[in-house]
Amino acid sequence: MRRPVLFAAILAFAALPVFGQSAPEEPHISPEGVRAHVEFLADDLLEGRNAGTRGHEIAARYVASRFDAMGLKPGGADGGWYQQVPLTEYSLDTKVPPTVSIGNATFDNGREVIVGPATQPELAQQSLNSDVVFVGYGIDDKKLGRDDYRGVDARGKLVAMLTGTPPGITGDAATAAMASKPAAAVAHGATGVIAIMTPESLQRYPWATIAGYMERPGTGLAEQGDEPGITVYTTGTAAEALFAGSPKTLAQVMAEATKPGSKLRPFSLKQRVAITRASKVRTVNSPNVLGILPGSDPALANEYVLVMAHLDHEGIDPTLKGDQIYNGAMDNAAGTATMLEAARAFVESGHKPKRSILFAAVTAEEKGLLGSEWLASHPLPAGGKVVAVVNLDMPILLYDFTDVVAFGAEHSTMGPTVAAAAAKMGVKLSPDPMPEENLFMRSDHFSFVQAGVPSVFLVTGFANGGEKAFRDFLANHYHKVSDQIDQPFDWKAGAKFATLNYRIAAEIADAPQAPRWYAGDAFGQMYAPNAPTAPAPAEAAPEKGRK
Repeated sequence: MRRPVLFAAILAFAALPVFGQSAPEEPHISPEGVRAHVEFLADDLLEGRNAGTRGHEIAARYVASRFDAMGLKPGGADGGWYQQVPLTEYSLDTKVPPTVSIGNATFDNGREVIVGPATQPELAQQSLNSDVVFVGYGIDDKKLGRDDYRGVDARGKLVAMLTGTPPGITGDAATAAMASKPAAAVAHGATGVIAIMTPESLQRYPWATIAGYMERPGTGLAEQGDEPGITVYTTGTAAEALFAGSPKTLAQVMAEATKPGSKLRPFSLKQRVAITRASKVRTVNSPNVLGILPGSDPALANEYVLVMAHLDHEGIDPTLKGDQIYNGAMDNAAGTATMLEAARAFVESGHKPKRSILFAAVTAEEKGLLGSEWLASHPLPAGGKVVAVVNLDMPILLYDFTDVVAFGAEHSTMGPTVAAAAAKMGVKLSPDPMPEENLFMRSDHFSFVQAGVPSVFLVTGFANGGEKAFRDFLANHYHKVSDQIDQPFDWKAGAKFATLNYRIAAEIADAPQAPRWYAGDAFGQMYAPNAPTAPAPAEAAPEKGRK
């Protein structure tokens, strides 16, 4: 998901508050406060808050003004509220269609090959003729016992790999393995990836869906060092052509891939691949908005609990008839409102937590978690380190929820903290009701998981009518222009959700020890292998067969 432009905050009226020593049992968060934030952020004036546009800048100024009025400390660069995130906006140049040749055969883009656009200006015009090595599923993970690159030299070459993960690698381990593939290709010196669609992948992501996605303009970070230079998806006879003259045919590789325990040894392919593409790439800046509540304990104040919500949405689609604005009331004006009200509750409570709390409205989540990735991969302007993340993304505030789903709670000691805070409010912690959606990888907290930081992502649960409301929203309003303020919001549920997140952040901030990954957890092992761990409770123990 580029040049710094710092904007002054507005409505800077409040002086710094006087803090007491303990948090109240019931922070005062009003339904009207949540509603007011959502009404402003989801207004047509903000034109869908697309990252890098005027509407998002207005939203950022609004959040900065709220932080300022509360008396938070600016957490951005140069003593301001903003951390500018340099983005590249890119698309294929439709006047110069991409070409892909495999051996002596040429394939039209969109039919059996799909070429992705360049994401960096220096790769906008690209032509290569390269050797190719097949690397199985493209996974290099010692803890999973896999090195799909063993025995081949990928430096300066294209790597061909199967999409998805092999049998036996499921759940969290599969999620982590898939997320690591691009970085593994770069680490082995590959110039690009040829992704071979498996039948299972095509069932979940039809070819037409992938083609449509690649044809649309995209956004990435200006400093994106863990992405291969070029990505091509293949299927059908194009995928078969890759293996012509090689030790194994595509059919043999696919058959072997479905066998439990198969390692799919890598080998060099006989066919060279030639690719040309032309892309349009431009740079733009979009801000994260950062506000800090300083910690009171000198020994812990340098540790930050991050309470985060993404501020951006989908902007305007001029091709639509009628309403063209993606207001994003639930996604994610509601999450931003939750973050703002939790921040205000901390300030007005008179409680100064032991650890510092960083409140962040991040940009470009809809572009691929880019604002949070930038925040996670760059030192905080104020110094210190993030030790825990509470992420707020699209709470469905349409009913009086009686349970919540805390994605990631089972991976670290944050789980019991979340459960205890919810129990004090009569709210239960429920398991993921939609594991097939793989939601743990699809929101901003995952940028910090990849940086080794224990994280949770809270949404309202399926009990008390929640499943119907949740599934109806996903089917009829998610990423549609109908996600706007005229939905039947339950503002009392919004205040309740903000109160719960306040409690969670307060517990973590005042705990004697920062959250720890559970021993043996797939994400902890992959992204924080040297960090101290905590014994996993029986229900959180690693899955059988996971290493």
